[in-house]
Amino acid sequence: MIDKDLRRDVLDELDFEPSLQAGDIGVAVADGVVTLTGHVGSYAEKVAAERAVRRVRGVRAIAQDIAVRYADDRKVADDQIAGRALAIIDWSVHLPKDCIQVKVSGGWVTLTGTVDWQYQMAGAEAAVRKLSGVHGVTNLIEVRPRIPPTAVKDKILQAFRRSAMFEADAIKVSVSGDRVILEGAVSAWAERDSAERAAWSVPGVRAVEDRIVALA
Repeated sequence: MIDKDLRRDVLDELDFEPSLQAGDIGVAVADGVVTLTGHVGSYAEKVAAERAVRRVRGVRAIAQDIAVRYADDRKVADDQIAGRALAIIDWSVHLPKDCIQVKVSGGWVTLTGTVDWQYQMAGAEAAVRKLSGVHGVTNLIEVRPRIPPTAVKDKILQAFRRSAMFEADAIKVSVSGDRVILEGAVSAWAERDSAERAAWSVPGVRAVEDRIVALA
């Protein structure tokens, strides 16, 4: 796919995404690498923009340089953001509230603590990034190992074989302790994301290094 066609597809996907206002987002494409610039009204919109681009076939990489701009009357103090973040974590039945800590500085939220599952780590970030006043999130929550490292690879390969999104044989899995390395090639970015999610779904995985190439 040539870059100008890919740029048009990216712009169309951004316009199609209902959770963001894409009018102030700039898109540049060079050799399949998409650069996003401009500004949005919330951190959640910034994340939604990147996810929308990842769905487009032909995208090989993304450079994200979108700024979050709040109107003056929408600025929220750090202590208010921290209080709301703790509250939304407490309200979620899927998150261990006593295991997650929150720090806010200049609208930037840092999450720390230890949880049992990767979906809990991701869920905490997803919950707080929607809050008004948040400019960004650093997720330092750790996942405790739950199964022996020797069983991690087998469980990941089983998850791959169950998936209808990609060919399991196209991806090589290496495991070192609680760290997983994925290598190989798939036909679209969505398949790459699906493989990474499958690896993260195994209890005990604390890091995934995704070296899978999405071919245009």
